[in-house]
Amino acid sequence: MGTKVIRKEDLMDAVVRRIYNCSACPLHAGRMNPVPGEGSLDTPVIFVGEGPGEEEDKTGRPFVGRAGQLLTKMLEEVGLKREDVYITNVVKCRPPGNRVPTQQEMNACGHFLLAQIGIINPKVIVTLGGTALSFFLEKKVSITKMRGREIPWIGGKILFPTFHPSYLLRNRATGPGSAYDLAMQDMQKIKGFFDKYKKI
Repeated sequence: MGTKVIRKEDLMDAVVRRIYNCSACPLHAGRMNPVPGEGSLDTPVIFVGEGPGEEEDKTGRPFVGRAGQLLTKMLEEVGLKREDVYITNVVKCRPPGNRVPTQQEMNACGHFLLAQIGIINPKVIVTLGGTALSFFLEKKVSITKMRGREIPWIGGKILFPTFHPSYLLRNRATGPGSAYDLAMQDMQKIKGFFDKYKKI
């Protein structure tokens, strides 16, 4: 008998169906749409934010509001397109008023993210902001102290924290040493990771 090859797309579709049917935490009750994530399943780099916002809740797509438009622009500045990478969040439903997801909400939803990482098998996980990084490190951390570091994680993967684009929108300076300048330095490194680990 021949071995049946299970496609990554089929595995991800199964995860997405489970996200749509999930009621494990109270966030599902207030959502318009869950936001599973989107992008390449063969990428060496995935981006993980904390949770969907208003625009994402309306569309069911990650990072499409103002912060997402800035992320897209920053990717393009270093020669990457959204479809080159995978973009998702720790929690898949919008927290009320765009508040930070609670530990309980992240615990209830995090297995979906871990399943997505298992399917894509990226080399580098870019955590956008302190909340996403805290999920992976299982402790509260300061993004300003941790950004730009390469942190070894499970299975030979690298966590690479950088600022959340919404933080950059609040801190408008773009000169040398500004949060935006540092984030663009991080983005150049991310492009380097992408080129180095691109799956042939």
